[in-house]
Amino acid sequence: MFKFSAEQKVFELNGIKIGGQPGEHPPLLIASMFHNKDRILRNRKGDFDRERAVELIRKQEELSASTGIPSMVAMVANSAEEARIYIDFYREVTDMPFGIDMWVAEKRAKATEYVAELGLQEKFLYNSITPWDKDIEGQVRGLKDLGIKHVIVQAFDDTDQSPAGRLKSLESLLDQGAGEFDTVLVDTSVMNLPATSFSLLANKLIKETLGLPCGSAYSNGTHMWKAAKEAWGLDGFKAMDAVAQGMSSALWSDFNLYGPIVTAPRIFPAVATAHILLSTLVFDETGSIPENKNLPIRRYFSDFLEKLEAGGARKKAKTK
Repeated sequence: MFKFSAEQKVFELNGIKIGGQPGEHPPLLIASMFHNKDRILRNRKGDFDRERAVELIRKQEELSASTGIPSMVAMVANSAEEARIYIDFYREVTDMPFGIDMWVAEKRAKATEYVAELGLQEKFLYNSITPWDKDIEGQVRGLKDLGIKHVIVQAFDDTDQSPAGRLKSLESLLDQGAGEFDTVLVDTSVMNLPATSFSLLANKLIKETLGLPCGSAYSNGTHMWKAAKEAWGLDGFKAMDAVAQGMSSALWSDFNLYGPIVTAPRIFPAVATAHILLSTLVFDETGSIPENKNLPIRRYFSDFLEKLEAGGARKKAKTK
């Protein structure tokens, strides 16, 4: 369940390793900024609360450093001009990698040209090549001409929304050149909360078939469920969000677009907790835990881990 026979690809984005066997590396957590209803955003002309934006970025950096879970930000923009403003701000205040979240391919291409002009290809995660784009091969050529190295490929089939349908969609995109980059991450397309399970099973299927790192925007499943706040109140919604995103991150996920950066104080502990549990599940199945100092279990339960690796925990369990 937590060990694949297929070779698992590990990519590196600005020093962050992504992919591998379950539990080998903590998942990359990708926050959203400047999205609709983001309180730091004053208008779509690039006017925002810069002081608060810096505070949010610093908090994510702090949580990332303490948990060992790598992070970055995807900035939402409606135009290339707006994206330029956010990119300039971001590169002034942090060394984290970044992405630009734009649905329209033509506008996304213009923003990507600016990234290339600045020479930031090593820090940039292109999001994303999708099955809805009209000219996949042309898009790939354009990205390669700009020197783009790291991309997300979104897998989804409207006619077959099963895990197998997502694999079929991905294979079609790869056949059109979407896999010809230094880093290829697969977004298995969360549509709602219960259907998140199909995305997680698609993660498993794709990893065991192609060995590519997988994940998704698990926030789509939680934040789109508006009735949760009505049923359980704000605290109930926050609990649901943390549980769903933590659980999803532990089930064959190498990255998680976790939603608004303001939610980082609950998402990082949730994902760290889930990964700690994943580590012991991996140990039970494989008899070992990866030698990675950034694993949350090594950060928070080093004494327990020493006993576990020495066989003490199992010996005690057998004598009971």
